[in-house]
Amino acid sequence: MSSVSQETRALREQSETELKAELEQAHQALFNLRFQTSTRQLADNSQIAKTRKRIARIKTLLAQGQAVQSGK
Repeated sequence: MSSVSQETRALREQSETELKAELEQAHQALFNLRFQTSTRQLADNSQIAKTRKRIARIKTLLAQGQAVQSGK
């Protein structure tokens, strides 16, 4: 089993612009999940945690990319 998930591997292959778009989509998805939770429509509460982790992965990759660029 690989220590790097397929999702992370796929995110690393994306450009900075694509990652920013993914981040925006993930934030919108988190907003929608929270709204569904408040209206008691969300069946799977673990989706919130998964989305938050996805946002963290994307932010980490963006920060790593900026660190590499500033190190050049």
